[in-house]
Amino acid sequence: MHGRGARGAVTRRMKLIVGLGNPGPRYADTRHNVGWRVVEELAARGQAGGWKEKLDAAVAEARWGFEKVVLARPLTFMNLSGIAVRQLMEFWKVGRYDLLVVSDDLALDVGRIRLRRSGSAGGHNGLASIVTHLGDDQFARLRVGIGPAPAVEQHAEFVLGSFTNAERPVIEEAIHQAADAAECWITGGLSRAMNRFNRFKEEERSN
Repeated sequence: MHGRGARGAVTRRMKLIVGLGNPGPRYADTRHNVGWRVVEELAARGQAGGWKEKLDAAVAEARWGFEKVVLARPLTFMNLSGIAVRQLMEFWKVGRYDLLVVSDDLALDVGRIRLRRSGSAGGHNGLASIVTHLGDDQFARLRVGIGPAPAVEQHAEFVLGSFTNAERPVIEEAIHQAADAAECWITGGLSRAMNRFNRFKEEERSN
């Protein structure tokens, strides 16, 4: 619950949205960096004051109404994402219910998005690192599809590759929709965001 300050004003908890990816120009346009691109879109929408390096991450602080949000892109490389996430949560005193992790997902076709309250890493090294460093998988995640997945032995090459020309407009739209879903999570909570965006994508798929 929200507390009250000395003059009775409502004080709100800080929220943290982490977009997973790899640092450096070599990885900027890869499938694995979709999470980064979503938080970059959110930074533009939330009129964030610019990115700063802090606690093994690039961070930007933004607002949606009365909600204060820290946007973060871990700089640890994907497989060590949990280090940055744990540090950021401890520094800003962010609890599990105020954390949203945005990641790519091979199990979803390109352009699909899916919100989940918790769950296993599903073979995603960044999510696996966060699970390890937080001690469980009880945190919300927003997954952006980059599949269909190739054969298992080709996964590493696939996620570090770029989208095809045909996929680019689809993933751009997905990034915007994922940012919409994250904004809904900020202002309305996870249940509302899941009801709106998970159902929306299913209805769109069936048409």
